[in-house]
Amino acid sequence: MLGRSERESGAQALLAATSAGWSAGEPAEAGPDVQALLDLGSTTATLSTVASIDGLAAVVHLGHPAQPSHELERALLAGPPSLVLTGATAVPAQWVWVGRSASARELTGHVVVDEAGMRDRRHVLRTMGVSPSLVPTRTSLEDRVALAGPDGSLVVERSVAEGTLAALGYAELSGSELLGEGAPVWYGLLESREKAPRVEGVAQVWLAFGPRDDHRGSLQETLSLVARAGIDLQHLRSHRSQAGPHIFFCAFSCPDAETLDGLVGGFAERGVAHRVLAVLPGQEFVPGPDALEPRWASAPEPVPA
Repeated sequence: MLGRSERESGAQALLAATSAGWSAGEPAEAGPDVQALLDLGSTTATLSTVASIDGLAAVVHLGHPAQPSHELERALLAGPPSLVLTGATAVPAQWVWVGRSASARELTGHVVVDEAGMRDRRHVLRTMGVSPSLVPTRTSLEDRVALAGPDGSLVVERSVAEGTLAALGYAELSGSELLGEGAPVWYGLLESREKAPRVEGVAQVWLAFGPRDDHRGSLQETLSLVARAGIDLQHLRSHRSQAGPHIFFCAFSCPDAETLDGLVGGFAERGVAHRVLAVLPGQEFVPGPDALEPRWASAPEPVPA
């Protein structure tokens, strides 16, 4: 059985599940009136349910395998210890912009979009000059249509636009094609396992750890274990902990299971609290995460001899 949280796009999550082989269903089954994946409620409820029901897994939004969603990292570490991500796949964004008439293109009404659509395409929507009216993803299609009004428009998944909304007289608006461009959306398979999976080949690993003592140099001591394992971190983020020392989240490409065993074994020997949050088979997760062109402070002028 496969599920998803109530905040996730059902159509995109199903497309990810079928394209990755996590589900035997067809993406076309995910229409506005069909719950192809079980709705497991809030993110916290989704994690708890997956951990408590044998044979149940969930499709979750990753951010990117090399740059995890901080919200998901925190939720996983705060959730049952058996939870681990075991697979990743990317799917094209399914969002389209629809309205009942060309006047909707002139933005005379609301542009209704849910949380998942805003998360995936917020930058595009801003460049399009729209002023989105954000609704919870669980909001019914009927309520969205009512909120948009006769001159408003909606951002929805293509399967929804070509199904019920088309029957109501909605059509794709000029500029809608921009929502389908750009980076795909990454999803992962969340399962409950007694132990994190061992992958013989290369895998992308998410690891959370907390140095035993929070003192100057404690992070450096812990990171030295990572360096000795020959691992180059792609992602490192800190977060405050209610249990004392800071928590650190990291992500890296791991050459084999033995390297990961050695790293977590070194953590255990030194009393460093840790937990493997994801083991995602694969080496190339393209396209990569969003890149930033930094503008550093100007270098100081050299002092004359």
